[in-house]
Amino acid sequence: MSKDTIWDRFLKPLFSTFLLNKEQIEQTQKAIDWEGETQKLKDPSISYPQYYKSQNFHGIAGGYLTSAAAVTYDPITQFVLPPSETIVRQALLDKIVGYPKKIIDLGCGTGSGTLALKKLFPDSQVMGIDLSPYMLALARYKAKEQHLIIDWRHGIAESTTLANNSVNLVTISLLFHELPTKIIKSVLDEVFRLLTPGGQVLILDGNQKVINRASWLANIFEEPYIKEYAQGNLDSWLVSVGFGEIKTDDIWLIHQITRAVKPG
Repeated sequence: MSKDTIWDRFLKPLFSTFLLNKEQIEQTQKAIDWEGETQKLKDPSISYPQYYKSQNFHGIAGGYLTSAAAVTYDPITQFVLPPSETIVRQALLDKIVGYPKKIIDLGCGTGSGTLALKKLFPDSQVMGIDLSPYMLALARYKAKEQHLIIDWRHGIAESTTLANNSVNLVTISLLFHELPTKIIKSVLDEVFRLLTPGGQVLILDGNQKVINRASWLANIFEEPYIKEYAQGNLDSWLVSVGFGEIKTDDIWLIHQITRAVKPG
């Protein structure tokens, strides 16, 4: 992997030296029985796709298949979602229409967005799906700490094996810039299949137009697919799958949130 990213040259030393709370990270690392928890969560039938297991993400060796990736994800994310992670994630929640009873947070990572969904819709069934058992182990730990009941599943976003027309809302946050375009389209096909007629999908990610115009943004982190993502158009991808009522809004310039509905 290249070591010429802004992350490697400037930000990684800055985060390591000044910004990350190393004591808190170490406490989280020690609080979780990683081997035991990941074994409980792992689906043995899953074979990790080549696009996932062969890449480093955010400059982390081994990608997301390590406990180090899990415990450093939240501390880093709070700095890279300006003006703040809470504000940006709330912007997604604000665009949800109605009170969905069955919700999937697809590519849930460490569960920050999933927990927010459960708090907003306490009577709903909420599921978090991610391909990293390490991320899921931390998500499960956070949910227990907050006494929230969430169904955590080890799964592949483009092939969840869940039933057709079984979910009212799917949220996808900060996932698509980490996927090749052909996989993004497969994920959208899967979301369309899962949603009930009238069901909605909410997608939070980097602003494609801005990243495409400002190439330096794509070089901040070691993100193997972000340039490919930025050159595409999420609205067009959603149209091709069959979604309607598609609307994408710029959020604090460098983010975008897209809402779309499966026709009834």
